[in-house]
Amino acid sequence: MLKNIIFIGLANVPVFEVCYFRPENPVGYVIHEPAQKVYQTVFISVGPFIVNSLLCFVIGFSAALQFKFDSANVLDYLLMYLAISIGAHAFPSTGDANSLWNAVVKSKTTSWLSKIVVTPIVGFIYAGALGSFFWLDIIYGSAVAMGLPYLIIKFLV
Repeated sequence: MLKNIIFIGLANVPVFEVCYFRPENPVGYVIHEPAQKVYQTVFISVGPFIVNSLLCFVIGFSAALQFKFDSANVLDYLLMYLAISIGAHAFPSTGDANSLWNAVVKSKTTSWLSKIVVTPIVGFIYAGALGSFFWLDIIYGSAVAMGLPYLIIKFLV
């Protein structure tokens, strides 16, 4: 949510309404003016995925170091839980996929190259949404928070 606002601000797109938390679905949302350029739309939709993945890795890596050297404590378990949670919420929403589809693929003014690049991204977002039914989001968060740091530590140490 906050990451979306940051990316919307970086794209210089006006924001109309922000809801940080509510009991129904979606838990939070941002209503903003449509982006004027294709890169802005992609940036707003996919940027939070990149940030969540990086945060998941960095936090998970710091906890994984402690597990590797057998000095993990309660804080390290909490950090790993936080990292997996952040990674599990990395996938963009289907609303992001819809806005990408409508702004880029359906548009008559965007280039074919933009459409070729964005179409698989939209498919990836929908696959992530479908995969969350099969816990793909948890698997992804665990892989980035634990699996990737484990491989890096194993090859470096």
